[in-house]
Amino acid sequence: MPYSIMLDAGHGGRDPGAVYNGRQEKDDTLALTLAVGEILQNRGVDVEYTRTTDIYESPYQKAMEANNAGVDFFVSIHRNSYPADNAVSGVETLVYDLSGIKLELAENIAAQLETVGFVNLGVKARPGLVVLRRTRMPAVLVEAGFINSDTDNYLFDNNFDDIALAIADGILDTLGIDTEPDVPVDQNPPQGRGYTVQAGVFRNGTYADRLQNELVAQDFPAVVSQDNGLYRVTAGTFSRLDEAVRMEQKLKKAGYQTVIISEQT
Repeated sequence: MPYSIMLDAGHGGRDPGAVYNGRQEKDDTLALTLAVGEILQNRGVDVEYTRTTDIYESPYQKAMEANNAGVDFFVSIHRNSYPADNAVSGVETLVYDLSGIKLELAENIAAQLETVGFVNLGVKARPGLVVLRRTRMPAVLVEAGFINSDTDNYLFDNNFDDIALAIADGILDTLGIDTEPDVPVDQNPPQGRGYTVQAGVFRNGTYADRLQNELVAQDFPAVVSQDNGLYRVTAGTFSRLDEAVRMEQKLKKAGYQTVIISEQT
């Protein structure tokens, strides 16, 4: 019997959530939630949503929806905010308390988001949050970067698909479900495109060099590239997706968090 999960896009309708330069949290959360849900459904997870359009429901209503649906897990997706603009950046995952499978789920999601380039601010206990306190199943609230951080918004906009995949992979890792779908060996990318496997993204080049050296010492073809102030560590370039998948699986078995990147060749 497949696992079931309720995905909650934070805020909605008359409640925009955090707002920054005209950007509204409720829009970012809805787009990201639907993208995560599509990935999970493709991997055999039964997905339900508290909302799929711009409507308002109270946190209590959302918790009751999950309870009434009898789902196995509840994940609420938000964007964070800080009193001073561009003062803080990074992802947080929130749980009722630091115990059980919900803690593992929160840690796995945060670790996957870190591979996309976010600072991992860790898992925090927030027993006062209604969607964490009133849900009867393991529940996690994901703060997918600060909406009033230009750095986090750049990552959110330019790595949207990778962020959705990272959250989904964190969930799938916790459920023990293979994070990679079966890929036909003859599947080729469109002409002019290829694949690489990202093993880490850093703002400090020293950390990127350290990871590269660590991977090279294990015979992985790791290189460092710089783009918009970020240092990316990747392993290999491939003309076919199945080749990239095999490299990713090797890296994961070695203990590294990875993302497959499609790029122009």
